[in-house]
Amino acid sequence: MVKSHPTSPLAQLFTSLLMLQLCLPLSQAALPPTNLQPHPAHVPSLVPRLPTPLTRSRFSAKTQLDFSTHCNSSCFHRAEQEAQREDLSQKLAFETLYSDGSRTLTAVDVDGDGDDEGEGKVHLFPRTPPMRRLKRQVGSGRRVRRQIYGADGRFNIRGENFLLDYPFSTAVRISTGCTGVLVSQRHVLTAAHCVHDGKDYVKGARKLRVGFLSPPYINGTRPGQNNSDPKKPLVRWVRVKRTRVPKGWIQGPQEVSMDFDYALLELRWPHRRPFMRLAVTPSSDDLAGKRIHFSGFDSDRPGELVYRFCPVEDESNDLIYQHCDARPGASGSGVYGRVWDSTLERWERKVIGVFSGHQWLEIDGENRDYNVAVRFTPLKFAQICYWVHGNQLDCSHD
Repeated sequence: MVKSHPTSPLAQLFTSLLMLQLCLPLSQAALPPTNLQPHPAHVPSLVPRLPTPLTRSRFSAKTQLDFSTHCNSSCFHRAEQEAQREDLSQKLAFETLYSDGSRTLTAVDVDGDGDDEGEGKVHLFPRTPPMRRLKRQVGSGRRVRRQIYGADGRFNIRGENFLLDYPFSTAVRISTGCTGVLVSQRHVLTAAHCVHDGKDYVKGARKLRVGFLSPPYINGTRPGQNNSDPKKPLVRWVRVKRTRVPKGWIQGPQEVSMDFDYALLELRWPHRRPFMRLAVTPSSDDLAGKRIHFSGFDSDRPGELVYRFCPVEDESNDLIYQHCDARPGASGSGVYGRVWDSTLERWERKVIGVFSGHQWLEIDGENRDYNVAVRFTPLKFAQICYWVHGNQLDCSHD
Protein backbone atom coordinates (compact mmCIF):
# COMPACT_ATOMS: atom_id res chain seq x y z
CA MET A 1 0.00 0.00 0.00
CA VAL A 2 0.99 3.67 -0.34
CA LYS A 3 1.19 5.59 2.91
CA SER A 4 1.95 9.14 3.90
CA HIS A 5 3.80 9.55 7.17
CA PRO A 6 2.45 9.95 9.79
CA THR A 7 -1.14 8.62 9.44
CA SER A 8 -3.67 11.45 9.85
CA PRO A 9 -6.62 13.05 8.00
CA LEU A 10 -4.00 15.08 6.12
CA ALA A 11 -2.15 11.87 5.30
CA GLN A 12 -5.37 10.38 3.95
CA LEU A 13 -5.77 13.45 1.75
CA PHE A 14 -2.20 12.99 0.47
CA THR A 15 -2.95 9.34 -0.33
CA SER A 16 -6.05 10.36 -2.27
CA LEU A 17 -3.99 12.92 -4.19
CA LEU A 18 -1.39 10.27 -4.99
CA MET A 19 -3.98 7.87 -6.35
CA LEU A 20 -5.42 10.68 -8.45
CA GLN A 21 -1.93 11.50 -9.69
CA LEU A 22 -1.29 7.88 -10.71
CA CYS A 23 -4.54 7.86 -12.67
CA LEU A 24 -3.84 11.12 -14.51
CA PRO A 25 -2.28 9.52 -17.63
CA LEU A 26 -5.62 7.82 -18.37
CA SER A 27 -7.49 11.10 -18.37
CA GLN A 28 -4.71 12.89 -20.26
CA ALA A 29 -4.28 10.27 -22.99
CA ALA A 30 -6.57 12.15 -25.35
CA LEU A 31 -5.40 15.64 -24.38
CA PRO A 32 -2.22 16.59 -26.25
CA PRO A 33 -0.52 19.83 -25.18
CA THR A 34 -1.70 22.93 -26.99
CA ASN A 35 1.82 24.27 -27.57
CA LEU A 36 3.47 21.27 -29.23
CA GLN A 37 6.88 22.02 -30.69
CA PRO A 38 6.91 21.38 -34.46
CA HIS A 39 10.11 19.36 -34.20
CA PRO A 40 11.84 17.50 -31.35
CA ALA A 41 14.90 19.12 -29.82
CA HIS A 42 17.92 18.63 -32.04
CA VAL A 43 20.61 16.56 -30.34
CA PRO A 44 24.16 17.52 -31.34
CA SER A 45 26.86 14.90 -31.71
CA LEU A 46 29.77 14.32 -29.39
CA VAL A 47 32.87 12.81 -31.00
CA PRO A 48 34.96 11.09 -28.29
CA ARG A 49 38.71 10.82 -28.63
CA LEU A 50 40.86 7.93 -27.41
CA PRO A 51 40.81 7.67 -23.59
CA THR A 52 43.90 8.84 -21.72
CA PRO A 53 45.02 6.81 -18.68
CA LEU A 54 45.06 8.69 -15.37
CA THR A 55 46.65 7.92 -12.02
CA ARG A 56 44.57 5.79 -9.68
CA SER A 57 42.07 7.58 -7.46
CA ARG A 58 42.92 8.00 -3.76
CA PHE A 59 39.21 7.76 -2.77
CA SER A 60 39.87 10.43 -0.17
CA ALA A 61 36.62 12.42 -0.37
CA LYS A 62 33.75 12.18 2.10
CA THR A 63 30.22 11.57 0.87
CA GLN A 64 28.09 14.70 1.19
CA LEU A 65 24.42 13.68 1.15
CA ASP A 66 23.04 17.08 2.14
CA PHE A 67 24.34 18.93 -0.92
CA SER A 68 23.72 22.68 -0.90
CA THR A 69 25.13 25.53 -2.98
CA HIS A 70 24.88 29.31 -3.09
CA CYS A 71 24.34 31.34 -6.23
CA ASN A 72 24.13 35.06 -7.01
CA SER A 73 22.98 36.90 -10.11
CA SER A 74 26.28 36.41 -11.94
CA CYS A 75 26.33 32.61 -11.67
CA PHE A 76 22.56 32.41 -12.16
CA HIS A 77 22.68 34.21 -15.50
CA ARG A 78 25.86 32.70 -16.88
CA ALA A 79 23.99 29.82 -18.54
CA GLU A 80 22.08 32.32 -20.72
CA GLN A 81 25.20 33.22 -22.60
CA GLU A 82 26.46 31.43 -25.64
CA ALA A 83 29.38 29.21 -24.81
CA GLN A 84 32.57 28.76 -26.73
CA ARG A 85 32.74 25.31 -28.31
CA GLU A 86 36.18 24.77 -26.75
CA ASP A 87 34.76 25.45 -23.28
CA LEU A 88 31.90 23.02 -23.87
CA SER A 89 34.30 20.33 -25.06
CA GLN A 90 36.19 20.75 -21.79
CA LYS A 91 33.07 20.38 -19.64
CA LEU A 92 31.62 17.48 -21.66
CA ALA A 93 34.82 15.46 -21.46
CA PHE A 94 34.41 12.70 -18.90
CA GLU A 95 36.24 10.47 -16.48
CA THR A 96 35.66 6.73 -16.31
CA LEU A 97 36.35 4.93 -13.03
CA TYR A 98 36.74 1.15 -13.32
CA SER A 99 36.04 -1.42 -10.62
CA ASP A 100 39.76 -2.13 -10.21
CA GLY A 101 40.39 1.50 -9.22
CA SER A 102 41.95 2.60 -12.52
CA ARG A 103 40.51 5.55 -14.42
CA THR A 104 40.71 7.29 -17.78
CA LEU A 105 39.86 10.71 -19.22
CA THR A 106 38.02 10.90 -22.55
CA ALA A 107 38.09 14.22 -24.40
CA VAL A 108 35.25 15.00 -26.83
CA ASP A 109 34.61 17.29 -29.77
CA VAL A 110 31.22 18.97 -30.11
CA ASP A 111 29.72 18.65 -33.57
CA GLY A 112 27.58 21.45 -34.95
CA ASP A 113 24.01 21.65 -33.69
CA GLY A 114 22.54 23.61 -36.55
CA ASP A 115 21.79 26.70 -34.44
CA ASP A 116 25.19 28.34 -34.45
CA GLU A 117 25.14 32.05 -35.24
CA GLY A 118 28.81 32.62 -34.78
CA GLU A 119 31.85 30.55 -35.57
CA GLY A 120 33.03 28.46 -32.65
CA LYS A 121 29.90 29.11 -30.57
CA VAL A 122 27.05 26.81 -29.66
CA HIS A 123 23.81 27.35 -27.76
CA LEU A 124 23.61 25.49 -24.47
CA PHE A 125 19.86 24.98 -24.68
CA PRO A 126 18.54 25.49 -28.25
CA ARG A 127 14.89 25.88 -29.22
CA THR A 128 13.62 26.81 -25.78
CA PRO A 129 12.25 30.07 -24.37
CA PRO A 130 14.79 32.33 -22.66
CA MET A 131 15.31 31.73 -18.97
CA ARG A 132 12.49 33.19 -16.92
CA ARG A 133 13.06 35.44 -13.95
CA LEU A 134 12.60 33.50 -10.72
CA LYS A 135 9.43 34.48 -8.90
CA ARG A 136 9.38 35.60 -5.29
CA GLN A 137 8.54 32.65 -3.11
CA VAL A 138 4.89 32.91 -2.10
CA GLY A 139 4.00 32.18 1.51
CA SER A 140 7.64 31.60 2.37
CA GLY A 141 7.23 31.16 6.09
CA ARG A 142 9.86 29.41 8.09
CA ARG A 143 10.40 25.87 6.89
CA VAL A 144 9.74 23.08 9.34
CA ARG A 145 13.15 21.62 8.57
CA ARG A 146 15.65 21.71 5.77
CA GLN A 147 14.21 20.90 2.34
CA ILE A 148 10.66 20.42 3.69
CA TYR A 149 8.36 23.24 2.60
CA GLY A 150 5.27 23.59 4.77
CA ALA A 151 3.28 20.36 5.24
CA ASP A 152 5.29 17.27 4.32
CA GLY A 153 3.91 16.03 0.99
CA ARG A 154 5.94 12.82 0.64
CA PHE A 155 4.48 9.31 0.38
CA ASN A 156 5.99 6.05 1.62
CA ILE A 157 5.75 3.37 -1.07
CA ARG A 158 5.04 -0.04 0.42
CA GLY A 159 3.70 -3.37 -0.72
CA GLU A 160 4.62 -5.65 -3.59
CA ASN A 161 2.01 -4.11 -5.86
CA PHE A 162 3.77 -0.75 -5.71
CA LEU A 163 7.45 -1.54 -5.06
CA LEU A 164 7.69 -3.81 -8.11
CA ASP A 165 5.45 -1.70 -10.34
CA TYR A 166 6.62 0.96 -12.77
CA PRO A 167 7.64 3.73 -12.17
CA PHE A 168 8.54 3.01 -8.52
CA SER A 169 10.53 -0.08 -9.52
CA THR A 170 13.01 2.10 -11.43
CA ALA A 171 14.32 3.69 -8.20
CA VAL A 172 17.43 2.02 -6.73
CA ARG A 173 19.73 2.63 -3.79
CA ILE A 174 23.37 3.67 -4.16
CA SER A 175 25.76 2.20 -1.57
CA THR A 176 27.16 5.66 -0.76
CA GLY A 177 23.75 6.62 0.66
CA CYS A 178 22.09 8.19 -2.38
CA THR A 179 19.39 7.20 -4.87
CA GLY A 180 19.59 6.31 -8.56
CA VAL A 181 17.23 5.54 -11.43
CA LEU A 182 17.39 2.69 -13.96
CA VAL A 183 17.83 4.08 -17.49
CA SER A 184 18.79 0.85 -19.30
CA GLN A 185 19.25 -2.83 -18.51
CA ARG A 186 22.74 -2.10 -17.24
CA HIS A 187 22.85 1.59 -16.39
CA VAL A 188 21.87 3.71 -13.39
CA LEU A 189 21.79 7.49 -13.38
CA THR A 190 22.59 9.33 -10.13
CA ALA A 191 24.10 12.60 -8.86
CA ALA A 192 27.83 13.18 -9.35
CA HIS A 193 28.28 14.37 -5.77
CA CYS A 194 27.20 10.90 -4.58
CA VAL A 195 30.46 9.45 -5.95
CA HIS A 196 32.80 12.46 -6.36
CA ASP A 197 33.21 15.73 -4.44
CA GLY A 198 34.61 17.68 -7.41
CA LYS A 199 38.22 16.88 -6.50
CA ASP A 200 38.36 13.15 -5.75
CA TYR A 201 36.12 10.09 -5.58
CA VAL A 202 34.43 9.36 -2.27
CA LYS A 203 35.67 6.46 -0.19
CA GLY A 204 32.54 4.41 -0.90
CA ALA A 205 33.11 4.61 -4.66
CA ARG A 206 35.96 2.10 -4.36
CA LYS A 207 33.44 -0.76 -4.16
CA LEU A 208 30.31 0.91 -5.43
CA ARG A 209 27.07 -1.10 -5.43
CA VAL A 210 23.48 -0.59 -6.52
CA GLY A 211 20.63 -1.91 -4.36
CA PHE A 212 17.36 -3.27 -5.79
CA LEU A 213 14.41 -3.08 -3.41
CA SER A 214 12.04 -6.03 -3.02
CA PRO A 215 9.06 -6.62 -0.71
CA PRO A 216 9.91 -8.75 2.38
CA TYR A 217 7.78 -11.69 1.16
CA ILE A 218 9.17 -11.93 -2.37
CA ASN A 219 10.50 -15.32 -3.51
CA GLY A 220 8.86 -17.07 -0.56
CA THR A 221 10.95 -15.30 2.08
CA ARG A 222 9.27 -15.66 5.48
CA PRO A 223 8.81 -12.64 7.75
CA GLY A 224 11.98 -11.99 9.69
CA GLN A 225 14.11 -14.39 7.64
CA ASN A 226 17.37 -12.65 6.74
CA ASN A 227 15.64 -9.41 7.65
CA SER A 228 15.70 -7.87 11.12
CA ASP A 229 12.48 -5.96 10.46
CA PRO A 230 9.84 -8.08 8.67
CA LYS A 231 8.08 -4.92 7.51
CA LYS A 232 11.14 -3.49 5.79
CA PRO A 233 11.84 -4.30 2.12
CA LEU A 234 14.79 -6.51 1.21
CA VAL A 235 17.73 -5.13 -0.78
CA ARG A 236 19.68 -7.09 -3.39
CA TRP A 237 23.05 -5.47 -4.11
CA VAL A 238 24.82 -5.54 -7.49
CA ARG A 239 28.42 -4.37 -8.03
CA VAL A 240 29.17 -1.46 -10.37
CA LYS A 241 31.50 -2.19 -13.27
CA ARG A 242 32.38 1.41 -14.14
CA THR A 243 31.38 4.96 -13.26
CA ARG A 244 31.35 7.98 -15.55
CA VAL A 245 31.42 11.60 -14.36
CA PRO A 246 31.46 14.71 -16.60
CA LYS A 247 34.55 16.90 -16.48
CA GLY A 248 32.22 19.85 -15.92
CA TRP A 249 31.81 18.49 -12.39
CA ILE A 250 35.48 17.68 -11.79
CA GLN A 251 36.71 21.23 -11.48
CA GLY A 252 37.70 21.32 -7.82
CA PRO A 253 35.47 22.36 -4.88
CA GLN A 254 35.82 26.07 -5.63
CA GLU A 255 34.21 25.55 -9.05
CA VAL A 256 31.54 23.01 -8.15
CA SER A 257 28.04 23.93 -9.28
CA MET A 258 24.90 21.91 -9.81
CA ASP A 259 24.95 22.30 -13.60
CA PHE A 260 26.87 19.03 -14.13
CA ASP A 261 25.83 17.13 -11.00
CA TYR A 262 25.12 13.78 -12.67
CA ALA A 263 26.94 10.46 -13.13
CA LEU A 264 26.22 7.15 -14.84
CA LEU A 265 26.92 3.76 -13.27
CA GLU A 266 27.27 0.61 -15.36
CA LEU A 267 26.27 -2.60 -13.56
CA ARG A 268 28.35 -5.75 -13.68
CA TRP A 269 25.24 -7.77 -14.55
CA PRO A 270 22.05 -6.69 -16.37
CA HIS A 271 18.81 -6.51 -14.40
CA ARG A 272 15.33 -7.61 -15.49
CA ARG A 273 13.29 -4.68 -14.29
CA PRO A 274 11.68 -2.06 -16.53
CA PHE A 275 13.70 1.12 -16.87
CA MET A 276 12.74 4.67 -17.73
CA ARG A 277 13.78 6.33 -20.97
CA LEU A 278 15.71 9.59 -21.03
CA ALA A 279 14.59 12.76 -22.78
CA VAL A 280 15.90 16.24 -23.42
CA THR A 281 14.26 18.37 -20.73
CA PRO A 282 11.35 20.30 -22.24
CA SER A 283 10.06 23.60 -20.94
CA SER A 284 7.80 23.12 -17.93
CA ASP A 285 4.94 24.32 -20.16
CA ASP A 286 5.35 21.07 -22.13
CA LEU A 287 5.08 18.80 -19.08
CA ALA A 288 1.70 17.36 -18.12
CA GLY A 289 0.40 19.62 -15.37
CA LYS A 290 3.80 21.38 -15.35
CA ARG A 291 4.73 18.83 -12.68
CA ILE A 292 7.80 16.75 -11.91
CA HIS A 293 7.99 13.52 -9.88
CA PHE A 294 10.74 11.50 -8.21
CA SER A 295 11.18 8.61 -5.77
CA GLY A 296 14.17 8.30 -3.44
CA PHE A 297 15.53 6.94 -0.18
CA ASP A 298 15.28 9.93 2.14
CA SER A 299 17.46 9.60 5.24
CA ASP A 300 14.67 10.40 7.72
CA ARG A 301 12.69 7.34 6.54
CA PRO A 302 15.34 4.58 6.53
CA GLY A 303 14.60 1.53 4.43
CA GLU A 304 11.59 3.16 2.77
CA LEU A 305 11.06 4.31 -0.79
CA VAL A 306 9.60 7.82 -0.73
CA TYR A 307 7.65 9.37 -3.63
CA ARG A 308 6.74 13.02 -4.21
CA PHE A 309 5.52 15.33 -6.94
CA CYS A 310 5.19 19.10 -7.26
CA PRO A 311 4.94 21.88 -9.84
CA VAL A 312 8.02 23.41 -11.40
CA GLU A 313 8.49 26.81 -9.78
CA ASP A 314 10.92 28.07 -12.39
CA GLU A 315 13.79 26.98 -14.61
CA SER A 316 17.09 28.14 -15.99
CA ASN A 317 18.93 26.65 -18.94
CA ASP A 318 20.62 24.08 -16.69
CA LEU A 319 18.47 23.70 -13.59
CA ILE A 320 14.88 23.02 -12.53
CA TYR A 321 13.80 25.02 -9.47
CA GLN A 322 11.03 23.51 -7.34
CA HIS A 323 9.75 22.95 -3.81
CA CYS A 324 9.34 19.16 -3.84
CA ASP A 325 9.87 18.00 -0.25
CA ALA A 326 13.11 16.05 0.08
CA ARG A 327 15.72 15.05 2.62
CA PRO A 328 19.37 13.91 2.29
CA GLY A 329 19.51 10.54 0.58
CA ALA A 330 17.11 11.59 -2.17
CA SER A 331 20.05 13.04 -4.11
CA GLY A 332 20.48 11.26 -7.44
CA SER A 333 16.79 10.44 -7.83
CA GLY A 334 15.61 10.42 -11.42
CA VAL A 335 13.33 13.41 -11.91
CA TYR A 336 10.67 12.54 -14.45
CA GLY A 337 7.68 14.16 -16.06
CA ARG A 338 4.97 13.13 -18.46
CA VAL A 339 6.13 14.25 -21.88
CA TRP A 340 3.91 14.13 -24.96
CA ASP A 341 5.20 11.55 -27.46
CA SER A 342 3.92 12.64 -30.88
CA THR A 343 4.81 9.30 -32.45
CA LEU A 344 2.80 7.26 -29.94
CA GLU A 345 0.28 10.10 -29.46
CA ARG A 346 0.23 9.74 -25.70
CA TRP A 347 1.90 11.01 -22.54
CA GLU A 348 5.03 9.07 -21.58
CA ARG A 349 7.00 9.18 -18.33
CA LYS A 350 10.61 10.09 -19.12
CA VAL A 351 13.62 11.01 -17.00
CA ILE A 352 14.30 14.68 -17.66
CA GLY A 353 16.71 15.43 -14.82
CA VAL A 354 18.56 14.35 -11.69
CA PHE A 355 17.68 15.65 -8.22
CA SER A 356 20.78 17.42 -6.91
CA GLY A 357 19.93 19.16 -3.64
CA HIS A 358 19.28 22.62 -2.31
CA GLN A 359 20.34 26.06 -3.53
CA TRP A 360 20.25 29.48 -1.90
CA LEU A 361 19.79 32.28 -4.44
CA GLU A 362 20.75 35.90 -3.82
CA ILE A 363 18.95 37.84 -6.56
CA ASP A 364 18.22 41.60 -6.47
CA GLY A 365 19.05 41.75 -2.77
CA GLU A 366 16.62 38.96 -1.87
CA ASN A 367 17.46 35.53 -0.49
CA ARG A 368 15.39 32.66 -1.88
CA ASP A 369 15.77 28.94 -1.53
CA TYR A 370 14.76 26.06 -3.76
CA ASN A 371 15.31 22.38 -4.20
CA VAL A 372 17.10 21.89 -7.49
CA ALA A 373 17.35 19.28 -10.23
CA VAL A 374 19.83 19.21 -13.11
CA ARG A 375 18.04 19.40 -16.45
CA PHE A 376 19.23 17.60 -19.58
CA THR A 377 20.19 20.05 -22.30
CA PRO A 378 20.64 18.50 -25.76
CA LEU A 379 24.40 18.36 -25.15
CA LYS A 380 24.08 16.66 -21.76
CA PHE A 381 21.55 14.26 -23.26
CA ALA A 382 24.00 13.44 -26.07
CA GLN A 383 26.74 12.78 -23.52
CA ILE A 384 24.64 10.50 -21.28
CA CYS A 385 23.17 8.73 -24.31
CA TYR A 386 26.68 8.01 -25.58
CA TRP A 387 27.61 6.58 -22.17
CA VAL A 388 24.61 4.26 -22.38
CA HIS A 389 24.80 3.16 -26.02
CA GLY A 390 28.49 3.62 -26.82
CA ASN A 391 27.68 5.33 -30.12
CA GLN A 392 25.89 8.39 -31.52
CA LEU A 393 23.59 6.52 -33.91
CA ASP A 394 21.04 5.88 -31.16
CA CYS A 395 21.27 9.41 -29.80
CA SER A 396 19.92 11.60 -32.60
CA HIS A 397 16.66 12.08 -30.64
CA ASP A 398 15.03 10.84 -27.45
